[in-house]
Amino acid sequence: MTESPYELLGVKPNASADKIQKAYRKLAKKYHPDLNPGDRKAEDRFKAISAAYDLLSAPEKRARFDRGEIDASGAERPRRRSYRDFAAEDAGPSYHSDSGFADFMDQDILSELLRRGARTRFAMPGQDLRFRLVIDFLEAVNGTRKTVTLPNGQSLDITIPAGIRDGQVVRLAGKGEPGIGGLPGDALIEIHVRPHRLFVREDDDICLEVPISLREAVLGGRIQIPTPRGPVMVSVPKGSNTGRILRLRGKGAPRPDGTHGDLHAILKVVLPDRPDPELEAFAERWTGGASYNPRDGMEA
Repeated sequence: MTESPYELLGVKPNASADKIQKAYRKLAKKYHPDLNPGDRKAEDRFKAISAAYDLLSAPEKRARFDRGEIDASGAERPRRRSYRDFAAEDAGPSYHSDSGFADFMDQDILSELLRRGARTRFAMPGQDLRFRLVIDFLEAVNGTRKTVTLPNGQSLDITIPAGIRDGQVVRLAGKGEPGIGGLPGDALIEIHVRPHRLFVREDDDICLEVPISLREAVLGGRIQIPTPRGPVMVSVPKGSNTGRILRLRGKGAPRPDGTHGDLHAILKVVLPDRPDPELEAFAERWTGGASYNPRDGMEA
């Protein structure tokens, strides 16, 4: 005896739409052909429960079936069928269409099977592999090449693009786990950048604190400062104070469009570590220094 749609789904005729949906999800996961490769009985069962759910999930179809107006296939019982009915039967539910289980795709393993398997049925793509790679600050700014060894002993050569940021991910397509009849996964390398003792990155700009002597601060002059791509000469203006910023255009981190950020050299006036009698004598003779108060305006 042929099972009714309710019997196929294992629910009572008065079952709610929610119970019918839950029953279908459970059975679809059990009998889906992608989870039962080569099992003809499971495939036939999946087709049958899909057809039952197609009928019972549509309120109008279900009501007509309950009244005896249509059979389990959706065909009219008492009246003469039209060409539309035959067309509907010919295009009956099939597991080759993703639409029959769209309502549970986002909840279980079928979402991945159906999303990636739309092009190749019975194929399982490989999993992505994730790794963490720590590099130096200058390697991140200037770019580099690294070799990492996977747990299976395989070595991967990685090109680190110039200007990469801390936390960015380098994707190596096809270097993940092999698939089962499908494409392999990817290797995802998350980059972590070690801090530098001199440079600090702010977006694509790089900041650097540059000590200068009292003489250089007062009289100005040419000094050499480091940058991520080597030392350069800069001019310190006369009367430069601590906190003054010298902006070096294009000396910062590279951007994807080929331009560069800037380097900000922050000046800091530094006195000699040891007492200097000559400097002390000058300060005592400097009458203007006695009247100059750099803390004016600091009253609370």
